[in-house]
Amino acid sequence: MSDASRHKGRKNAMQDQVIGFVGLGQMGRPMVGRLLAAGHAVVVYDRVPEAVEALVALGAQPAGSIREVADRADVVFVSLPTPAIVREVAIGPGGVIEGQRARTLVDFSTTGPRVAGELHEAFGAQGRSVLDAPVSGGRSGAAAGTLAVMVSGPRERYDALEPVFRIVGKPFFCGEKPGAAQVMKLCNNLLAAATLVVSSEAIAMGVKAGLDPKLMCEVINVSSGRNSATQDKFPKAIIPRRFDFGFATGLSHKDVRLCVDEAEAMGIPMVVGSAVRQMLAVTSAKFGPESDFTSVARVVEEWAGVTIGEEA
Repeated sequence: MSDASRHKGRKNAMQDQVIGFVGLGQMGRPMVGRLLAAGHAVVVYDRVPEAVEALVALGAQPAGSIREVADRADVVFVSLPTPAIVREVAIGPGGVIEGQRARTLVDFSTTGPRVAGELHEAFGAQGRSVLDAPVSGGRSGAAAGTLAVMVSGPRERYDALEPVFRIVGKPFFCGEKPGAAQVMKLCNNLLAAATLVVSSEAIAMGVKAGLDPKLMCEVINVSSGRNSATQDKFPKAIIPRRFDFGFATGLSHKDVRLCVDEAEAMGIPMVVGSAVRQMLAVTSAKFGPESDFTSVARVVEEWAGVTIGEEA
């Protein structure tokens, strides 16, 4: 059987299964929208009724609780902000693990490998499966279906769900070890935050010396210093003074903190990572955890006595 035939067979098999989805925020809502548009039956739950109603209007089936989702769906996807919330939703009282129908939990959240290990152990004790599947690409990637989907867990479950992953983005199988995909995601998010911080410092320096920040980004982006901050975040959110790229400071701080803590537990020094963590902590304290993480540039601006880009 060819790879195309196997993929078509898996796609058809998944089309007959009901998907559950818990967590309909900036990432979850557009992902569910794509699943519905692809013809999947999706049962949804969120503690915010308006989020549920918006997707019911698109064809989703509402559930009254997390457990009800797992009672009605074959596989449950979750997209949630913190490890504590993921743990509560997955294995807490009334959580996914108490559902009678769902045999697989897929976690799109960024929790770190330790929580992933807990979930694998708890579900495995019941003969069920967990796939860690943290995503990268922001809300624009979720809407466009271009997310990077990093997955670890049982290979056979990954193979069965790969057609669904391809609806929301490009999947990468990181191995069967629980938490492997979480480590991959933490490494990626550390780099994303680090380039934002150091680019803010470099561009603030240039602006104070009289350079145009737009020109600086143009030069950097065809030079050896190009990075995701100068390519996307500065032109779209910082220079126009919108600070609305789509990722909260508190979440970025959480991800970098998880990365540094995990590295330290492995005996790996993260001197630069620790500095990035501190910059995000300062930004969160000054502008609030709900602020956009591009607000780190505003901290650097204040310290440097400059304004990057157009005045608000």
